[in-house]
Amino acid sequence: MSDPNFLRTISDLGKIITPIDSTIRFPESLEILINKYSGAVETFCQLIRECDSSEDVLRQIRQPEREADERMALLKMYRRCVSPVLDTETTKKIRKISTESLIETYGLTFKPIAKLKQQFQAMSPEYRFALAALIGEYDTRGQSGYELTGLFFDWFAAHFEGKYLIEGPRGAGRDIELSTLYPSYQGAFPCDFVIRRVSDNEVAAIGFARYDSTRGGAQSDDRTSGNANKVDKAKAFDQVTPTKLKIIFLADGPGLMHNDTWEESCQLDGQWDGRVRVVTLKLAAKRITSEWLEG
Repeated sequence: MSDPNFLRTISDLGKIITPIDSTIRFPESLEILINKYSGAVETFCQLIRECDSSEDVLRQIRQPEREADERMALLKMYRRCVSPVLDTETTKKIRKISTESLIETYGLTFKPIAKLKQQFQAMSPEYRFALAALIGEYDTRGQSGYELTGLFFDWFAAHFEGKYLIEGPRGAGRDIELSTLYPSYQGAFPCDFVIRRVSDNEVAAIGFARYDSTRGGAQSDDRTSGNANKVDKAKAFDQVTPTKLKIIFLADGPGLMHNDTWEESCQLDGQWDGRVRVVTLKLAAKRITSEWLEG
């Protein structure tokens, strides 16, 4: 079952990568973003005109009755124009984090309302277009990963029809916690997908899917060290509750070709006596086999 040196035998990494391009190119993207965000940009300008302080602008944006998509767009603009330290992941949690606590913590970083009024009083169409482009810059972030997962699910379902089932969200959705597969597991261990044997519904493998358009330096360190930690946690659990669990890391994209990322992938592949495999879409048929899943 073990082939710990498999990835190291690959000399031309370009041949095992599947490019997935979900990004709309400029200038087509600009027209799309202007149409999408022009209403939110106008609302943001109106709030600046009507509010007496930058704090009040934030209060108005985070009103619970405001439609969620518009609120997210306005929060992105607030971060860009008023306080870059206020990330949207924090500010969007309107029920868990109060506006007043945000103001108390970050208020000193807010651009004064007088300055904002001056800047937005006669904002030209070009400036409005630029703001729409800025807040929509990452609209397609994650789409390549979703497409990668979908392609892998389609391949797996066709390749193992009647033998194994693959479960998990194809796009944005709740991860599968290991504790839902093994009730005796304590703690958090979210998985992207799980593979079960059809005959008895037994778990054969868990998996994690990531598509990296580019990856290097600290980002690569975070990703690969996190993967190694997943293996360590699975091994520790297996010592207490023996399983035949395998771990699949579906990793694809140009970022895999960075030297540090590739080296860490080679070190990860084949661990746990061969129960861990790092694969790309083009390697799946060769490396995800019934023999390995049952071994």
